[in-house]
Amino acid sequence: MQHEQPKGGAPLDVIAASLRRERSYAGLSLTEVAKRASIAKSTLSQLESGTGNPSVETLWALAVALDVPLSRLFEPPVPQVRLIRAGEGPQIYSERAHYLCTLLSSCPPNAQRDLYQIVAQPGSARVSEPHMRGVIEHIVIATGRALVGPLDDPVELGPGDYISYPGDVAHIFEALEPDTRSFEISEHL
Repeated sequence: MQHEQPKGGAPLDVIAASLRRERSYAGLSLTEVAKRASIAKSTLSQLESGTGNPSVETLWALAVALDVPLSRLFEPPVPQVRLIRAGEGPQIYSERAHYLCTLLSSCPPNAQRDLYQIVAQPGSARVSEPHMRGVIEHIVIATGRALVGPLDDPVELGPGDYISYPGDVAHIFEALEPDTRSFEISEHL
């Protein structure tokens, strides 16, 4: 028996994006996930396109097939790359001092972050292999210039520029000027 989705339930587009994301992370085909979940491939295809009407049983079977908690299927997608150039972003001024605060990234619930200072020289790029799934890297350039981001699409950054990108894909940090200094926050979701 089909039921209408209750108000306040998970939006179908979030479930669709989550299913595609988790299947991609697992490196599995539609056919393989459908087989593991004991559902029709056409049902999974509809769910991934946001046109299906999943039951809790179907979603539970898919979570087991993908080896993820059921709650992961209700999580909105994490932005892939976020770039804020120097002088951009939401700014807050102090009334009592010459002080300007720019929010670059707020910490999502249940996240852990490590903070690093990086000093790099031109000549050889630092290419990092993918880290564990769900890692997001945040970089702010303090001095110098660098090529930073996913290996297949890095961005040139200068002083004050900020970028965030998935750390669970190959990525690069290449200093373009001597003594390039940056700060990195590695976020583990």
